[in-house]
Amino acid sequence: MTDYLSVGTLTKYLKRKFDKDPYLERVFLTGQVSNFRARPNHQYFSLKDDQAVIQATMWSGVYQKLPFTLEEGQQINVVGRVQLYAPNGSYSILIERAEPAGVGELALRFEQLKKELTAAGFFKAEHKQALPHFNRKIGVVTSQSGAVIQDIITTVNRRFPGLSIRLYPAKVQGEGAASEIAAQIQRANLDEDLDVLIVGRGGGSMEDLWAFNEEIVVRAIFESRLPVISSVGHETDMTLADFVADQRAATPTAAAELATPYTKADYFLALERSQLRLKQLVDQQLKAKRDRLEVLAKSIIFRQPERLYDSYVQKLDQLDLQLKQVVEKELQRKQHQSQLLYQSLIRQNPTPRLERNRDQLSRLEKDLQRVMRDYLSKAQQRYQVASDALSQLELRQILQRGYALVKKDDAIVSHSKQVQSGDSLTIELQDGHLEVEVKHVQNTDI
Repeated sequence: MTDYLSVGTLTKYLKRKFDKDPYLERVFLTGQVSNFRARPNHQYFSLKDDQAVIQATMWSGVYQKLPFTLEEGQQINVVGRVQLYAPNGSYSILIERAEPAGVGELALRFEQLKKELTAAGFFKAEHKQALPHFNRKIGVVTSQSGAVIQDIITTVNRRFPGLSIRLYPAKVQGEGAASEIAAQIQRANLDEDLDVLIVGRGGGSMEDLWAFNEEIVVRAIFESRLPVISSVGHETDMTLADFVADQRAATPTAAAELATPYTKADYFLALERSQLRLKQLVDQQLKAKRDRLEVLAKSIIFRQPERLYDSYVQKLDQLDLQLKQVVEKELQRKQHQSQLLYQSLIRQNPTPRLERNRDQLSRLEKDLQRVMRDYLSKAQQRYQVASDALSQLELRQILQRGYALVKKDDAIVSHSKQVQSGDSLTIELQDGHLEVEVKHVQNTDI
């Protein structure tokens, strides 16, 4: 008679085989993550390939220690135990450790962090600063003993001798390097006399350069008020510091060249060109002024300087005449009004009040005359001040102050180029004139 096993008995038998089989106690498995949805604690998903699918379980303690972000469709390598779940007869793998398959762990972390920081806007072009055209002091964050600082010093001294370089030493690889680099970037930003900052190190593996991929360094560069030039690794190496920096240099030498866009010789040449342009501009201005002076010297104003103020004297006389006419007319109008008022008072007031009104009227007339005299006196004073000032422009008044008028054939001489040796000149002074002969002419260009 055949013995039939129950489903439970078979399942228990298989479970014991799974648990005790040394080949299933620790399984190394590779597969693609499927049906993954991040949960607050334990993670449940599938691993599959083109032939089969297996359920996977990852406890929260393992998941939280993963050095990368688990995502749908990711190819991973896992280490775990295969187990059979008796209630539904399904088997699964309990994952104890996982890592990306095909690419290294650091490469995956790099891509994931780059994706996060890109989404946060750290690498946008609108946040990047332009490098200054002229730097007086350059800051460098790198190792004190590395070749980077020596390359930068050599290049800067070659291109612009005397330019100041300040080193902010920091570890550039290993534990604690990222924190030191970020702290030195922040320290450099406190120095107000710095113009630009170079951050970098020499070449190495991705592990060696990893400090420059840490978020703390990326954030420090992003928040820097100083323009930052990154120079990390070799030309083919790329770090997140390169993406966030205002300018990336392939080598320390290239970084130093970016920090000194013009050599000292370039500046001297630019100064010489500016000096030449300035001289040409001044010469043009002087020529224009000389031409203008020659035109004025030939005009009637310089031949007869007294005509400079003729029009002002005439205008002053006209104003004086108008003032007198206005005052006289106003006085006559006030007297006429006074007479009319007096006659009106006589007609309207009785005899006993007549004398009192006459006295009031007399006082009004006196007050009016006094006001008009004061007004006329002040007007005459203003006229006299203006007349005195105008008289100072009169030629004789100018000669009395020690000046002289030089004439050649009755034409005023205003420039040495108008006379030659042997010419006869007339020099007018305040009390006479001198007849002289020119012995030597010296032209002095202004």
